[in-house]
Amino acid sequence: MKKVVVASLLAVAGMACVARVTEAQTQVNLGSNAQANQGVQMSPAEYNAYNSAITQTDPKAKAAALEAYLTAYPQSAVKGATLEQLMGAYSQIPDAAKTLDAADRLLQVDPNNIRAYLLEVYFRRTAAEQTTDATAKQAGLDKAAEYAQKGLTAPKPAEMSADDYEKLKNGAYPVFYSAIAIAALNKKDAAAAVENYKKELAMVPPAATQTPGLVLQDIYYLAIAYLQSTPPDLSNCAFYAARVVAYAPDNLKAQYEPTAKYCYKKYHGAEDGYDTVLVAAKANLNPPADFKIKPAPSPADIVANVIATTPDLSTLAVSDKEFILANGKPEDAAKVWDTIKGKSNQFPDVLVIESSPTVLKVAISDDAVQSKTADFTFNMTPLDEGKTAAQQAAAKKLAADVAAATAVGQKVSVSGTYASYTPSPIMITMSDGAVVLAKKAPAKTAAKPTPAHKPAPHK
Repeated sequence: MKKVVVASLLAVAGMACVARVTEAQTQVNLGSNAQANQGVQMSPAEYNAYNSAITQTDPKAKAAALEAYLTAYPQSAVKGATLEQLMGAYSQIPDAAKTLDAADRLLQVDPNNIRAYLLEVYFRRTAAEQTTDATAKQAGLDKAAEYAQKGLTAPKPAEMSADDYEKLKNGAYPVFYSAIAIAALNKKDAAAAVENYKKELAMVPPAATQTPGLVLQDIYYLAIAYLQSTPPDLSNCAFYAARVVAYAPDNLKAQYEPTAKYCYKKYHGAEDGYDTVLVAAKANLNPPADFKIKPAPSPADIVANVIATTPDLSTLAVSDKEFILANGKPEDAAKVWDTIKGKSNQFPDVLVIESSPTVLKVAISDDAVQSKTADFTFNMTPLDEGKTAAQQAAAKKLAADVAAATAVGQKVSVSGTYASYTPSPIMITMSDGAVVLAKKAPAKTAAKPTPAHKPAPHK
């Protein structure tokens, strides 16, 4: 019988895979296998087969030799360690399907093997992210997250030192948190995504958050998760997106900055001060205690400022008047309404939204036209039907012309008198409504031919 000391898992065979899994995050120190320090008695034949397999330097040759060893010795005392070696060899090839198969077999022998969970998560997530079918992609991400959860709850192996276990967690846990977060984000569970991305960032080395790679990408996803929160957390969205902008390569900054600026402007109301967010985000992984973005003024504050700075409120554009009527304090809205109530006005080229002989609903303000939503209702003045046959014929033709001009989707000029309004949603009601039809150009009379000029006869 020969005594063999089992080689350490992935410390040799699996580091290439580990580097791929944790690219731009942190190198995972997978430590030594539990059996590394245990002497195992083997027959000379088994020892030779095992030793020959684990000393192979080519991953494909090593995988084949390890498979042959496991086939010959299915009840090997070092089966778990051998499967770890096999898993590492397949990951170096790399062969995703066989790596997962080896990981599955290892988890049957050792259900708490964190290294196996690490590779399950990595290869399953990678496959899911390459899937174009939305349902299949979510299923794949959820499966990777399921393995990640198991990896997080796996206990420390009794034979592993506390120091080695801590190193293993520091390397593997960020990968697990990232997988759980992306699965949650993909199905719009923003709260779970934020929670797990924050846990990931708490465990990675600071340098990993400042260089292009998976962690910086996850910081951007964290910003998106804040944006998708209910209600949106625009301040945190702006901060973390700005962190990505600060450290992204120059050729990629334009890809991420629109999100940072969108969240900042949505919260602050303008771009002024955005540079201070960039400075703070570059210097801090998380918002410091004194970090604060000044919120945009409330609609009521904006209205109050317009009222205070506009000498003649009647000169305001229709869109501005609507904004004040919809968002101002009652006393401010009343000031604007008093300038137009009971007054008649003509509106050219308004967009018809709903049309009938008695009621015409149109979009007049820029916002209403863009959204194709009515913001004015005209109660139409009935057309005079006429008394004589000629008058009735003229009235019938006029009604037909008005109907054609006010078909839904058409633009038409209309007049009326301000009667009332409701603020939410804004709707201004006009009385004495009338369609102003375009005047037809008079028909040109045929010009008389110019008499031909006959030259005088020569004498």
